[in-house]
Amino acid sequence: MTEREKMLAGEAYWPRDPELLGLYQRARGLLAEFTAGDKSALRSLLGAMGSEVWIEAPFFCDYGVNIRIGSNCFVNYNCVFLDDNLITVGDNVLIGPAVQLYTATHPVIPEERIVAGGYVTRALPICIGDNCWIGGGAMIMPGVSIGEGTTIGAGSVVTRDVPARSFAAGNPCRVIRTC
Repeated sequence: MTEREKMLAGEAYWPRDPELLGLYQRARGLLAEFTAGDKSALRSLLGAMGSEVWIEAPFFCDYGVNIRIGSNCFVNYNCVFLDDNLITVGDNVLIGPAVQLYTATHPVIPEERIVAGGYVTRALPICIGDNCWIGGGAMIMPGVSIGEGTTIGAGSVVTRDVPARSFAAGNPCRVIRTC
């Protein structure tokens, strides 16, 4: 199994693998083109992108190819999508400024994290359902799914799944009410 296959399977992988570094460097080039004003670079960068998607620069990601964004979505300034695993964003989603989606995680025990002069990583997918609004500065942690029609309050740290049609906020994020 390649390091990329391990990464997408949620297994421990070596992030400095040559194939992964090549994908990372490809993304750096396309992100630079996008930041310089070439909106078409997004179609080459992202794994899938629906119609009527607007992403404000600057935008940051690791690989881009693991990001799938539905139609009629808006991603505001300074968002970070660490797409070491799949990030799926449904249709009609609003993502506020400085939102961070982290699929990557590391073992908390140093001896498990630091090996052979480097470190290992694991990555778990993130899924945001249709018709969601993710408030500015929210952080979505590895493996989290956010149900359809849910609003996440600004500044929230989402560490577990949030059901559909909810308003959730806080650190850690919790459901405040259903909609």
